[in-house]
Amino acid sequence: MAKLITLIKLLPKAHQIALSLLVIFTMIIVLFPSDDAKASKQAQVGTVDISDRINALQNSSTDDSETQFPNKQSEYSVPLAFRTPTPPGQTQQQANQSIQKQHPLTPSKDSSPIADLDPLTTSQNTLLSAENDVENAVPYREADLLSHKTFKVAKGDTFGGLANRAGLSPRDVYQITRLPKSKKNLLKIMPGEEIIVTKDGQDEITQISYQMDKISTLLISKHDDKFEEKVNVKTITLENKFITANISSNFWNAAATAGLSANHIMQLANIFGWDIDFALDIRKDDSFSLMFEEEFVDGQFIGTGNILAAEFYNQGERYTAVRYTDGEYYSESGNSMRKAFLRSPVDFKYVSSSFNPRRLHPVTGQVRAHRGVDYVAAIGTPIKAAGRGKVIEASYNKYNGNYVFIKHNDTYTTKYLHLNKRKVKRGDTVKQGEIIGTLGKTGRVTGAHLHYEFIVNGVHRNPRTIKLPQSNPIDKKEKSQFTALSKQLMTKIEKNKQLQYANN
Repeated sequence: MAKLITLIKLLPKAHQIALSLLVIFTMIIVLFPSDDAKASKQAQVGTVDISDRINALQNSSTDDSETQFPNKQSEYSVPLAFRTPTPPGQTQQQANQSIQKQHPLTPSKDSSPIADLDPLTTSQNTLLSAENDVENAVPYREADLLSHKTFKVAKGDTFGGLANRAGLSPRDVYQITRLPKSKKNLLKIMPGEEIIVTKDGQDEITQISYQMDKISTLLISKHDDKFEEKVNVKTITLENKFITANISSNFWNAAATAGLSANHIMQLANIFGWDIDFALDIRKDDSFSLMFEEEFVDGQFIGTGNILAAEFYNQGERYTAVRYTDGEYYSESGNSMRKAFLRSPVDFKYVSSSFNPRRLHPVTGQVRAHRGVDYVAAIGTPIKAAGRGKVIEASYNKYNGNYVFIKHNDTYTTKYLHLNKRKVKRGDTVKQGEIIGTLGKTGRVTGAHLHYEFIVNGVHRNPRTIKLPQSNPIDKKEKSQFTALSKQLMTKIEKNKQLQYANN
């Protein structure tokens, strides 16, 4: 220490003064640190102003009259870890800019070093950024909210009245009823049906929905103050079902008990109606089996489809029917099930008077030939044309009442007497099964019935016993394809019969 003091004394006086001042200020800095340095020491993050103070001391060496200290509230852009003494000829700001270029992690002049070093502050900045994203997002609109309200058609309701309740304007109703499908369906709405009206958050109509049937929905959408329509149709899934039954009393009860719908019962009777009189020919222990389609939409049963194939045993005789791609039914060998004439032109309850050349007339009591068959049914029961032909007479007289005569060709003519109403006129061409009138009791009769005559080459024949002419069989070009289909379906019916008998 003594040698050090002796060495200092040997220095020039100016150097001794500068060295003394440097030692004094160094002691002050070490013994009395600034508040900013203390806070930085506690947080272990931030900036330290030692370099700036050293710079101040260096600057003060040229001006001993005043020493400049930085304000303790000042912020610095260069962290302590990257701070270096200011090179000669550069200011501190220039030195900091040089460091930023050399080090990629140095924050920009607009950022805070604390934000880059403090993870908590970084999370806060991320949250602020997310809030800014929300503020800059597409603004929420009430129009994006949709509400749906169902309006049920009441008795006496019209579309106009229902639309008024739904908030549609007269102009809306006018535009909608100008659309083809809307006009056809909405102007015929029935009590119990429903219309769904969709509105946006501003109470503006956006869509109208009307279910036309089980699979079709009419959608009316509004775009740019104009209405457009389309029909959405759901996909129908078909599944095959098998039923077989024995007849103990009558066909209808046996079929209903087996699970057939009323529609399928009538369809089955029509298929075999050319060969079997279901009012008079059915006997106990007759049986039938059939395979038919069931329709499903979205897994829900909506109804029955076509009969695909059927077998009927009547009085020991076997009849078969197979539906082909043309929609017609043929026997399993390919003969058409549709004969040239219906066996009976009306769904009747019973025959009150059969064909009889020696019958006593119920009114006059005299022997007078009854050249037709009287079918009894309720007044108003539809009368069908027995075959395709031309109406040659449609009039009234006191004996026949309302009557219709149909000429089918040069060989066959059919007559229908005592009708309640006629639905055809002379000169009309009718198809087989077309309604030509309704059953009544006009003319000289004792009760309501249809008098039906079947004339072959000018001679009256018994319509219930005459052999009816056959229609065309399956086309020769379709024969092989039909035979394969017929064999497949009839085999399935036989296997299902055996399985059901085994289970019973």
